[in-house]
Amino acid sequence: MKIVYLMFDERPCNTLIVQRIARSVPDLQLVMPPEHLLGLKKRPADTKGLWEWLNEAVGTSDALILSVDMLLYGGLIPSRLHHIDKEQSDLFIEKLRSFHKTYPTLPIFAANVVMRTPKYSSNDEEPDYYQEFGRELFLRASLMDKRTRDKLSEDEVKLLDSIESKLPKSYIEDYESRRAFNLTINKRMLDLVHEGVLTFLSIPQDDSAEYGYTAIDQKVIVAKREQLRLYKKVQMYPGSDEVGATLLARVYNELTGVCPKIYPLWSSTLGPQLIPMYEDRPFGESMKAHIFAAGCQLADNPESADLILAYNTPGRVMQESWEQFEKDITYTSFRNMLTFVDQIKKYIQSGKKVIVADSAYANGGDLELITLLDEEGILDQLLSYKGWNTNCNTLGTTIAQGVVGLREQTDIIRENLLYHLLDDYFYQSEVRMEMVADFLPKYDLNYFDLKDKEDLVNLERNKRLIRRYKEVVRHSFKEVELQKIDSFAPWNRMFECGLEMKLGPVQTKENK
Repeated sequence: MKIVYLMFDERPCNTLIVQRIARSVPDLQLVMPPEHLLGLKKRPADTKGLWEWLNEAVGTSDALILSVDMLLYGGLIPSRLHHIDKEQSDLFIEKLRSFHKTYPTLPIFAANVVMRTPKYSSNDEEPDYYQEFGRELFLRASLMDKRTRDKLSEDEVKLLDSIESKLPKSYIEDYESRRAFNLTINKRMLDLVHEGVLTFLSIPQDDSAEYGYTAIDQKVIVAKREQLRLYKKVQMYPGSDEVGATLLARVYNELTGVCPKIYPLWSSTLGPQLIPMYEDRPFGESMKAHIFAAGCQLADNPESADLILAYNTPGRVMQESWEQFEKDITYTSFRNMLTFVDQIKKYIQSGKKVIVADSAYANGGDLELITLLDEEGILDQLLSYKGWNTNCNTLGTTIAQGVVGLREQTDIIRENLLYHLLDDYFYQSEVRMEMVADFLPKYDLNYFDLKDKEDLVNLERNKRLIRRYKEVVRHSFKEVELQKIDSFAPWNRMFECGLEMKLGPVQTKENK
């Protein structure tokens, strides 16, 4: 089975993680473009070179997973910064049609993101003016949308007036013109699905909220999807960086002719109804969308399920992962982790495959869950563990690993468990912010810029990750020793990292 994969960008979440999932199946070949064609953060990829590579790569492939953002704009971040005009977009659309005519039997599973509008002011991934006015751009659109759909309070009216008086119109015009262009591309992708050029289209909403630009765009896209009756062929939901994994799962299911059933096990009573941070809808609704987008079904009962999705959600209030050592009391009073882990253990003992979406906190995993799974000696018996970034990043990738690895028993699956424990919990929840507080200041570094000290930061991160892993994981992975970690910072910042691990047999007195 050969699948060609053109990702959103060059970060590990869009490359290495998807590769690791694909490697769970020995006869699955995932073909990716060479690194020299890809961009670097705000520097766009070589889109002309990518077109040439695609035409060479798909000749003997079974399917294509295609990021529209990469092929048109040169990547996810360039899609927020570009100055592409209508003539160029028309040419792009025609090239896609021509590509389909050249390879008429090749199924194309595409993704095109709804451009995000972060709630905070930072130009790390946005236009330069977002550093000063990013929050105001978000709030202005959010309040205007709420005024249209609902009603503003007196304080909200005053806030909107204040923002309007100080937000430069040139910034609004630049931002909204780019959003309008990107929305037009979203709509034209629906046309290509309707024409049969694209087999399936995923439209993830990056950093979404209940009101604002994303919600406004969503309404337009949903209306067109209904008009074209593309209910099953076009899916729209919160997320972005998990979409490569989600489409890999869908392609795998379609090529193998299966449709796995997934049964959810919730850690809290209110969990399905809560709206997670950085998203616009309840956990339960996102779960349905991601299960369908991955080519799976929601099971009515655990007996009929191929996978048990153990979904760790907040009790009532959601916090960032690095705040869990001063966590809200509802993480204890509105959920019972002992019962949750005991149910996971019983499913595993009964022979069920269990995947964990650790979404109780934003931007990292839950130490209480990991500790309890380890205490029961079942942490290494999971089929998948994910707990990174947003809820839907976590959800989509853990479903994908469950789907692709469902019938496999390989060392790769164990390695993937270790990878995400190290990255999703130990780095994102603990080591990242600890180093920001006690290590980076020593060298005049900051969260978004490691300057020329990346190697030094990597070495310190490696030591801390191994130390914390050995302190916390005491009863699982007994047959393997984590001997070495080599980490790296793909965009020379602390937000994310990539990992390479060296594993070996546990050293005993007899084999030393």
